[in-house]
Amino acid sequence: MNKNCAVILGGYVNGYSIIQELHEQGVEHIALLHYGNQVASYSKKLTLILKISKKKEDLLLNLKKINEKFEKLVIFPTDDHQLEQLHELHDQLQSFCFLPFNKTNLNAALDKFVQYEFCEQLGVPYPKTISINTQSDASQLDRLPFPILIKPNKREDLNSNVFRSLLVHSDSELDKAKMKLKKYMEQGFTFLASECIPGHTNGTIYAYTAYRSPNSKKIENEWVGRKLTQYPSDYGVFSSASNEAPAIIMEQGRKLVKGMDLYGICEPEFKWDPRDGKYKLMEINLRSMMWHRTGNLAGVYLQYTQWCDAIKIPINKQAQQKIMVKFSYLKHEMINLLVRKRYYKYFKGNLRGATLALWDRKDPLPFVIDQFYTIIEFVKVFIKKIIRR
Repeated sequence: MNKNCAVILGGYVNGYSIIQELHEQGVEHIALLHYGNQVASYSKKLTLILKISKKKEDLLLNLKKINEKFEKLVIFPTDDHQLEQLHELHDQLQSFCFLPFNKTNLNAALDKFVQYEFCEQLGVPYPKTISINTQSDASQLDRLPFPILIKPNKREDLNSNVFRSLLVHSDSELDKAKMKLKKYMEQGFTFLASECIPGHTNGTIYAYTAYRSPNSKKIENEWVGRKLTQYPSDYGVFSSASNEAPAIIMEQGRKLVKGMDLYGICEPEFKWDPRDGKYKLMEINLRSMMWHRTGNLAGVYLQYTQWCDAIKIPINKQAQQKIMVKFSYLKHEMINLLVRKRYYKYFKGNLRGATLALWDRKDPLPFVIDQFYTIIEFVKVFIKKIIRR
């Protein structure tokens, strides 16, 4: 039986970037559990590829299958649903898996309202916020100025039909939003409503990303960066990013990671507020995000840091390079160019000198497959745009 294996959960951009990093750092055995037709499953860097459903029973079954070949599995989740499943399965997995989270507080730490409560305690700026758990709570929305940003307390859109975020601009939109909230609260969802920090998000969202060890209780490595643009709108996901950020981002990020007693890979995101010049917490992610390869390009290897910590080999301290690097997801950039007005200047600036997500000349198939998916998505969006006209 082989000794150690890295297991990546999910084969999207963040999953493939983890595979790239670990392979580059010499990790011999890497397994992927994916959900079907995900681009990372086409990589030749993998020792084992297993397609699974999103049920926790299937996750447990397949981790046990891998354990038949390897003594210890080092787990790398890529979405919140996986984190919640791993937490539920903790007692059945802990004997043969390294699980990168704090079992005692994971569920609370995933809750955005809890994150904002810690901001209050630790002196980290955050937007004015209301927790919406009942119908009576929804009436408090009238206290917030427009526009109002409403999100589920936890990331739920990957596994249900609930929205990822809802932006409300007027009284009439607020009435419709309250009806939506009522329907979802009857299904057990809870929400967070915040004042919307003014200004577009292009270049105003920053992140601190760190690995804090459950063994040493220390932050072992860290880096900071900036989202240059998002997809498909200002309130979407990463499109392009760089390794630039003011020093306050690292200071506030460290406060939260230590103050909340978080373990594993943690990523507090902040948005600059032009009204008071403060960088306010948007959310904390407790897993590898889509743009984490930006850190690799800047000389910091958090996923490999986790691997070293898990198998108890020395961790090298890494300093983030000051030379600017950019990381772009071509699929998102192409569709942004099609649907977002006056986007060409961002498109041109983002791609100039950037490293492209999924690209690896020694392992080209994931990138090639993704371009095929890009063409399909581009055509769908183009047809919708023509129909609307």
